[in-house]
Amino acid sequence: MKIAFGSDHAGFKYKKLLIEFLRNQHSQQILDFGCFSEESVDYPDYALPVSECVASGVADIGILVCGTGIGMAILANKVMGIRAANCCSADAAKLSKEHNNANILTIGARLVSIEEAKEIAEAFLYGEFLGNRHMIRVEKIHELTGW
Repeated sequence: MKIAFGSDHAGFKYKKLLIEFLRNQHSQQILDFGCFSEESVDYPDYALPVSECVASGVADIGILVCGTGIGMAILANKVMGIRAANCCSADAAKLSKEHNNANILTIGARLVSIEEAKEIAEAFLYGEFLGNRHMIRVEKIHELTGW
């Protein structure tokens, strides 16, 4: 699986640790779109290329990390084809895949510990879309928004 990663300065440390964790523990291929330091940056500059990468199919999923995950999710969900979920628990991440077929996970580095962030990322990574009634709902989202 190919994972596109991005963060702002508030999420930089978590992004770095999550990339290392997923590479070492799960042998995932990573595309890192930055940022690359704790120097203040604007999260849209990193959320957009990750979202476009996932929407185009270059990456299978995306993981975005900022202070709360909220800004990243707002931007990601503006990109056609993206269903981003801001998750603060492994259960929420798993359900976002199972019920919503989410393709981008956003995490708030100021809201969860790094250990929780790893559990959230794993749950998202291995969650499987259940389809059936959930497919009808996802398709309805696309129809109602003109996708």
